[in-house]
Amino acid sequence: MFDLFDILFPIVFFMVLGTFIMTIAKGLSTWNKNNHSPRLTVEAAVTAKRIHVTHHRHANAGDVSGAHGFTDTSSTKYFVTFQVESGDRMELSVSGPEYGMLAEGDTGRLSFQGTRYLGFERD
Repeated sequence: MFDLFDILFPIVFFMVLGTFIMTIAKGLSTWNKNNHSPRLTVEAAVTAKRIHVTHHRHANAGDVSGAHGFTDTSSTKYFVTFQVESGDRMELSVSGPEYGMLAEGDTGRLSFQGTRYLGFERD
């Protein structure tokens, strides 16, 4: 009759495909929302900084058994929390060089568009 693979493969395939499509749709939605948001410049202070490091291990030559060894890579994302005059806080993703130039306690003018960081000009 039916083999277990014949039932599970399509289910898993469509779950992975659905997840992939939803991820793309969410990214496009955020991008579109940011593009339609006004560019704002407000007085703000840097209240916190954080980094998020992810590590990845890839098998060399596509051999998952590791017979050809592994390559380890990592990626770092940088985030800065700003507090605006109203007391609201927002955490924005910034580049590595921008992260290095900002210090907690800095005050100045924050420029952003939606959730997109545009710049910070210190007082």
